[in-house]
Amino acid sequence: MPLGIWLKAGTFATALVLAMAGAATAATAPAGESSTAQAAAVTLRYDDSRAAGWEAAIAAGVASWNANVSNVRLVEAAPGTAAEIVIVATTGWPQATLGPVRPGRQVRVELGSQAVNQGYNKTRIAAHELGHSLGLPDTKPGPCSQLMSGSSAGTACTNATPNTTERSRVQSAYASATAVLAPTARILIDAP
Repeated sequence: MPLGIWLKAGTFATALVLAMAGAATAATAPAGESSTAQAAAVTLRYDDSRAAGWEAAIAAGVASWNANVSNVRLVEAAPGTAAEIVIVATTGWPQATLGPVRPGRQVRVELGSQAVNQGYNKTRIAAHELGHSLGLPDTKPGPCSQLMSGSSAGTACTNATPNTTERSRVQSAYASATAVLAPTARILIDAP
């Protein structure tokens, strides 16, 4: 058989194998889901063992983020294991290291009682500070509908749910589990 025919046959066979592999992969994906949606979420562990009195607020803040974003999951670290987000209770103003934190890295969240003493909602504080860990800066001044407006929304604000823009930014920050963490040691203090 002439070489030209072998090359055509080999090219056709390769194309057929690749097409069949693509079809098999597509057949296993649920209809309407993109490969990005199927990618495994980045799992970040948090340690709240030094945040006595804040447990319910932290659980509610974590639940809010987990219900509103799919590219990252916050889970409580098993006792004695490393955590990416270390949460502690303090007497000062709430503050956190600006993320986005990645697996194997670590940020700190300080849930300060000074804000609670002035009338700010504990669950909103916890969700807001976790937002910093996920890479969101403050958006002050801002309305209550913006979780990251923090204390500028006033003490009557109890919203602990990220808005569409905030959710989108976190989704983008964790769209790829291999995304590079920008070097930062920036601490955001949430005093009014």
